[in-house]
Amino acid sequence: MKEPKTNLTSAEIGCLWTTYMNDSMSKVILEFMLKHLQDTEIKTITKEAYDISSRNMDHLLSLFDNEQFAVPRGFSMEDVNMEAPWLFSDIFCLTYVNHMSKVGMMTYGGFVGMSKREDIRRFYTQLLTDTSALYNHSTDVAVSQGIHATHPYINVPKETDYIESKKYLSGMNPFSSKRPLNAVEIAYLYMNILTNSVGAKLSLAFAQTASMKEVQEYMLRGKEISNKHIKVFTSLLDDNDIVTPRLPDLSASDSTTKTFSDKLMMFHMSLLTSAGIGNYAMAASSSLRTDLALNYERLSLEVAKYAKSGADIMIKHHWLEQPPGTKDREELARNKR
Repeated sequence: MKEPKTNLTSAEIGCLWTTYMNDSMSKVILEFMLKHLQDTEIKTITKEAYDISSRNMDHLLSLFDNEQFAVPRGFSMEDVNMEAPWLFSDIFCLTYVNHMSKVGMMTYGGFVGMSKREDIRRFYTQLLTDTSALYNHSTDVAVSQGIHATHPYINVPKETDYIESKKYLSGMNPFSSKRPLNAVEIAYLYMNILTNSVGAKLSLAFAQTASMKEVQEYMLRGKEISNKHIKVFTSLLDDNDIVTPRLPDLSASDSTTKTFSDKLMMFHMSLLTSAGIGNYAMAASSSLRTDLALNYERLSLEVAKYAKSGADIMIKHHWLEQPPGTKDREELARNKR
């Protein structure tokens, strides 16, 4: 017997709203990339990403209509100047799609776990499958073209061992030597070098093409923070004689023509900073050396302050769309007629 339809939970409403906002933004950026891309393999990957976002939005619009769910404003072709000069290199576009697919896999995995209704779980399970395939395809192309950002290599373990002393966890004493980094710690350090490299280049491209001085300064500050964090993580690898592999050439053009709306660029940076804080939290919880965990916490605070200043700018200019929520019951009681 078919179960009666149940209302959406608060978690499902939040997940669906977030998905629509993110995909409406991605669709705009990817459409601009598709117009200018020259490399056929990279263009195919970018078209795959664009199609995923398009399908998601079509499905969400149908679901919103059935649920009488107010459609978020999100972003549209009004937020992009398709006649603007080429802004990104082909390699940057491939790295961007690969990076955003990793963000998507983490996001959609969480959304599956927060959903109750079978149709919502099925939707996010399919999204997780599509995004995983996109990540694999984009990685295959990057490897085949020799532009994949490969994590450092270390020797494969030949035997198992246990931690025998609390000294393994130490790292704050300046008068004692720190133990070598383990594989998990190396992995997170390099991952955060790569994500900050993408953020730095995107911030610079946005700063060049921003309409408002306030937004331009915000983007330049983001570039400085990303480069600073890259130096911190790189120095930790250098201290352990671990060579940081060459990153792909994530170059941007010298165009200063307005390409995306300031609203879209500010929203995109808020998405990246949220993902960055999440990455740092995972890295801190997985790093057993205390100095690494404290570094991640310190840098997370800097990113959080940056995100807060970005939210202030968006609120000031009425760019920050409000997520669905509950009504203030006390306010309703006071204002009733």
